[in-house]
Amino acid sequence: MLGVLALVSSLLFTGCNNDDEPVVEEPGLTGNKEEYTLFTIGNSGVTGKVTFTERDDNTTLVTIVLTGVATGADHPVHIHANTAVETGGIIISLTNVDAAGKSETAVTALDDGTAITYSEMIAFDGYVNVHNSSGDLGTLVVQGDIGQNELTGMIEDFDLFEAMVDGISGDITFAERVNGETLVTIDLEGTTMGGDHPAHIHTESVAEGGGIVISLNNVDGATGISKTNIAQNDEGSIITYSDLKEFDGHAKVHMSGSNLGTIIAEGDIGINKLTSNSVAFPLMELGDSGISGSVTFTERESGASLVTIDLSGTASDGNYPAHIHANTAAEGGGIMISLNNVNGNGDSDTHIEMDNDGTAVTYDELVDYNGYVNIHQSPDNLGTLVSQGDIGQNALTGESVEYPLNSVSNPTVSGTATFEERINGTTLVTIALDGTIDGNEHPAHIHMNTAAEGGGIVIGLNTVNGATGISKTSVKVKDDMTAITYDDMVEFDGYINVHNSASDLGTLVAQGDIGQNALTGESVQYTLNSVSDPAISGTATFAERSNGTTLVTIALVGTTNGNEHPAHIHMNSATEGGGIVISLNVVDGGTGISKTSVKELDDMTEISYDEMINFDGYINVHNSESDLGTLIAQGDIGSNG
Repeated sequence: MLGVLALVSSLLFTGCNNDDEPVVEEPGLTGNKEEYTLFTIGNSGVTGKVTFTERDDNTTLVTIVLTGVATGADHPVHIHANTAVETGGIIISLTNVDAAGKSETAVTALDDGTAITYSEMIAFDGYVNVHNSSGDLGTLVVQGDIGQNELTGMIEDFDLFEAMVDGISGDITFAERVNGETLVTIDLEGTTMGGDHPAHIHTESVAEGGGIVISLNNVDGATGISKTNIAQNDEGSIITYSDLKEFDGHAKVHMSGSNLGTIIAEGDIGINKLTSNSVAFPLMELGDSGISGSVTFTERESGASLVTIDLSGTASDGNYPAHIHANTAAEGGGIMISLNNVNGNGDSDTHIEMDNDGTAVTYDELVDYNGYVNIHQSPDNLGTLVSQGDIGQNALTGESVEYPLNSVSNPTVSGTATFEERINGTTLVTIALDGTIDGNEHPAHIHMNTAAEGGGIVIGLNTVNGATGISKTSVKVKDDMTAITYDDMVEFDGYINVHNSASDLGTLVAQGDIGQNALTGESVQYTLNSVSDPAISGTATFAERSNGTTLVTIALVGTTNGNEHPAHIHMNSATEGGGIVISLNVVDGGTGISKTSVKELDDMTEISYDEMINFDGYINVHNSESDLGTLIAQGDIGSNG
């Protein structure tokens, strides 16, 4: 019995000694922490995060929380050196992630025993891998960069456009890391399983071309993805995210290592990125080339321009030189900016930041440029133009007014004169005549007053080409150098004469009133009956002008060439008789025509079209100036009509 008591006493004493040993407490948490995202790898369906929390002793509690882990899972975890894109060896082994998706490890040192503080952990050049299992370390379920390799959230995205292979395009993204380096990600659609596509960043824009400065990891055809960590260029010079997003360059993705000449996607990057600002100008067919299209100016981030020509109707083997010239196409001017030739597909892209003299030209200056574009037939045939169009301030606004040009000496020749407004407020005057003959040249002018009144030349126009019937003139000033705007032109008190030739200005081939003298289309016609000669009769037509005045046209049949017949508007009806109130131009016996612009009565009282068609009067056409007593035609007008 005493032995048992002694044994119990001994056990109790021993137990008391164990309880008295000091308990080692884990360091507390300071509350400082950094959290990093762990991204799904493959089709694991697992996502999560890893958190570094500072402990009181400046060591780190590393906590991993995953979602989507399988029942019974046991995932090994390691921190590796470098970025996930670069890869690197295991530096710190962490506690496996359990079936609940959790792992917690107190990290005081690297696997080689080197101490590491919390401050060093959150600045670590590394990444985390979570593996499928101890027996399958080669399969990753999640992965993420940590420390200085963490992404800041600052990104720049650039388009990669389809190039020589149809259906492949995407983008290239620059993402900033905490350490100022860059994660460059290419993401293409349209690549195929088995493809392995080299990729590079080149100097300058796509339109200019340039050498390789940064080699990127190949794009995997199965995924269309390439990821590269960029800390320096291929020469070893440091290049930061800030440098890269402002880089003067472009990216190219090639078909394969053995076929670098075939580009499957490309796009401008950095300062060459295009903004949303662009302006397009039409390029019109010249001759019968069948070639037309547009030229588009698009702004770059740098303030320079991408000039894109897009033509239809080009020959598949064509090579069409293109230039920007000074002034308007109607005026002509020297080459100011040479553009890349248009290829057989009708395409040309040119980077513009200066003109041919080396003078800087910004996008804002180019879209307001005083110029035009010429597209030539070939390098060996610059004299033949296939397409042309005004640009910048010379572009047309779409506002225009068309006036008829009527036959004069030749009934087969007639047409139109069109006034079109330019952005700068000046006018493109286009004469288009039918019935002219190849080889002839017809001088043309804008005169003061109406055609019925006559007046001096105010604006000289370019001659009408007989082969085409066309004349184009850019009108900015009158012949006396007084400025005249489009608004002034469409209200001008004038008319156009087109002459037979420079040596025969007296013969007109076409004529028409313009501006305020143009006819509105409103008119009233009155009958002029025979009086002394039953063979002579006709009409008097009152036509309204835009300015509210009246063109009075007498048209008689049966008159004789060489005769001139005075004509007047009288007060009252013909039956009542009355005095002359408006003198009209004499009727030409050869044509039977008299045209008079009526703005006022003979006593200088103004009279409008509306008043004319309601006038209490009649018209007398007399036999001759010396025989006013003999009437050849007469008719009531206005309220008496």
